[in-house]
Amino acid sequence: MKNIFSYIVLFFVLFQHSAYSQNIDITKWVNWNKYAASNDNLDLPAAGEKRVVFLGNSITESWAIIDSSFFKVNGYLDRGISGQTSSQMLIRFRQDVIDLKPALVVILAGTNDIAENAGPIALKYVFGNIVSMVQLAQANNIKIILSSVLPVYQFPWRKELQPAEDIIKLNSMIKSYCNENNIPYVDYYPLLVDESKGLDAKYSKDGVHPNYDGYKIMEDLVLGAIKKVLE
Repeated sequence: MKNIFSYIVLFFVLFQHSAYSQNIDITKWVNWNKYAASNDNLDLPAAGEKRVVFLGNSITESWAIIDSSFFKVNGYLDRGISGQTSSQMLIRFRQDVIDLKPALVVILAGTNDIAENAGPIALKYVFGNIVSMVQLAQANNIKIILSSVLPVYQFPWRKELQPAEDIIKLNSMIKSYCNENNIPYVDYYPLLVDESKGLDAKYSKDGVHPNYDGYKIMEDLVLGAIKKVLE
């Protein structure tokens, strides 16, 4: 466990140096402020309460907008931020997950890394960020569910990329890690993919983000996994 904390400290120091040299506002880049007020106003879980946090990108953020009842009825917290990569999620993991004292975190990360939102990145580093979040959760007695990256044939904002095979590879890495470490893995991919290895048009308008019907499929899968983990 010491190695993971050393890795995260080194990652943050190197990023700060890079950000300073490029005149990047790290607070805006990580977007710590997005949920700061909500987090500050959130009480600690009541006795016996099993709080669940969903951490992710726009797919997670939009989930609570398109089907808000899923989060309200179940008492889940949505901590998705549009456009974010796994590196950004890792940096804000303490503020948006650990400090909220959840029993469980559901992580969906990797889409925007493959879209190169923060520049090109090798899959092994994306995977490493996800593993680091798992280890941080475990160090704080938080249970974890990892999710597959949803299928994408083409990113509307990065049409020159061909993400389909990288998504398959990253999902394979995540699934193998989950199998080897007894971590629940929610595999949305096979129920949402079409013949071109993209997100089926029945479940999306833009080929990246699910519509209501797509989220309902995801909900059926993740609800079962959450119930099993928390029972």
